[in-house]
Amino acid sequence: MNRVVKSSAKSSLNIRSSSVFSRILRRGVSTQDLDATKGGTYRERVVILGSGWSGFVLSRQLDKKRFQPVVVSPRSYFAFTPLLASTAVGTLEFRTTLESVRARRSGVEFFQGWADDVNFNEKKLIIEEAAWRPSIPSESNVVSAEDGTSLTFKKKKGQLFDLTYDKLVVAVGCYSQTFGTPGVRENAFFLKDVTDAIKIRKRILECFETAALPTTSPKLRDSILNFAVVGGGPTGIEFAAELFDLCKEDLRKVYPALIPHVQITIYDVAPKILPMFDSKLADYALNLFRRDGIKIKTEHQIESLQRGLADSPANDGGCFTLKTKQAGDVGVGMCVWSTGLMMNPFIQRALDDVHTYPASSAALSGPPSEDPTSKKWSLKRSPRNGGLMVDDHFHVKLVLRNGNGTAEPSLPTDTPKATPEAVMHDVFALGDVSVLEVGQLPATAQVASQEAKWLGKHLNRGGRPDAPGFKYTDLGVMTYVGNMKAIMQGKGGTEIKGRTAWLIWRGAYLTKSMSWRNKLLIPMYWAINWCFGRDISRF
Repeated sequence: MNRVVKSSAKSSLNIRSSSVFSRILRRGVSTQDLDATKGGTYRERVVILGSGWSGFVLSRQLDKKRFQPVVVSPRSYFAFTPLLASTAVGTLEFRTTLESVRARRSGVEFFQGWADDVNFNEKKLIIEEAAWRPSIPSESNVVSAEDGTSLTFKKKKGQLFDLTYDKLVVAVGCYSQTFGTPGVRENAFFLKDVTDAIKIRKRILECFETAALPTTSPKLRDSILNFAVVGGGPTGIEFAAELFDLCKEDLRKVYPALIPHVQITIYDVAPKILPMFDSKLADYALNLFRRDGIKIKTEHQIESLQRGLADSPANDGGCFTLKTKQAGDVGVGMCVWSTGLMMNPFIQRALDDVHTYPASSAALSGPPSEDPTSKKWSLKRSPRNGGLMVDDHFHVKLVLRNGNGTAEPSLPTDTPKATPEAVMHDVFALGDVSVLEVGQLPATAQVASQEAKWLGKHLNRGGRPDAPGFKYTDLGVMTYVGNMKAIMQGKGGTEIKGRTAWLIWRGAYLTKSMSWRNKLLIPMYWAINWCFGRDISRF
């Protein structure tokens, strides 16, 4: 009898809970719908857009007794980007770079979705769910297969719901910059997420298996084993070095006849690679690559990247044609694109208009305005890259819009007709999408991590407006260049190269890993691959 009563009570509780959840989805998620209290004390809800370096680090940095962190991101994990090149060639496994946002005992709420719009006055976000979106037929986005069937790629728009906040942190990150080059967005391989690394590893093995077939012509074999890397920065250089190690140490044992035909080429529009390093270190890397047979083609402008080979359209092995202004058409088996960052579309479009001036949370910092609520305001942006301008406390700023609907240029505050500005004390921007007024910092993981840690500590201490602002500490830069060698440029101009720099490079990435699980897994996989070689099976 007691069991029946308990079972009925439990069923009633489940029905009541599902009913409450349904009402939440219909009307939106307010501060009261989630657990906004802990130990009887109200906690401010801090909504963090993005699960990258800034968003993930900040969500772990905040004091859970004072704040309720809520992360909104299309991916439910954080990717340790410096090790993606190693996972793409099998030196490490993919899970060693991942940290779950929903980790146990993290105290972080999570919604898998995209932010569509923000109402700063009502402190409300419009979120599109992104956990599951089925494909739907669309005449504008259907690809016909050879057997007559149709493959649809368009995804159904997810349901929308509202999410309120007390504080908002915009840390959505940036996309890979393609400069509008035809075919790059559709055909190139990028290295921004673990899904990119999975595609690259699969394609490398596809190229070697296709080249090993007796039906593959010598010309197609040379094209499919030609790997192009566009971008001479640390990401492109490290991937080229990791790919060379894979071919030299592992694939030559399995495909000995194919290794002489492998070609790795690095393209860059700049006159030199690794411009952030001293010329001696950059020359060391350049000479090492030349000794290993890796070609460096600087001052080369990419005009297009198209699928297929012009000379053999019937059987191209999935190759691509890379067209450069200086060398014309070149057949490649894969093109990895790493040429910088472009602003996130959410920053470009969704945050383009401030619907209503947030009088309760914004303070004028420029000359006084008669009635700020009666005027049109826009987010203040950097003229260089369109990023959000922030002060040294990472507060997002507003400026007046002119009659054409664009933001008026800001003038010094001591100018009689200076444009009024406002600072939103409850909205922050971190990482690649933020631009400090005191000076733009490089878009690196090191900068994003330091910004998130500073803001977390600042908020935990009460967020006093008179507190000292953020100051970036340059810890140096390092890059792997292959053959168990690296280059490192530390604070004060310290330069280290070779095997010593490689040991420091591995040690730094190991210690910067977020969880103890990965701190244990990474050296284990390093040891396993050193003893038994990399995993080169297709999956």
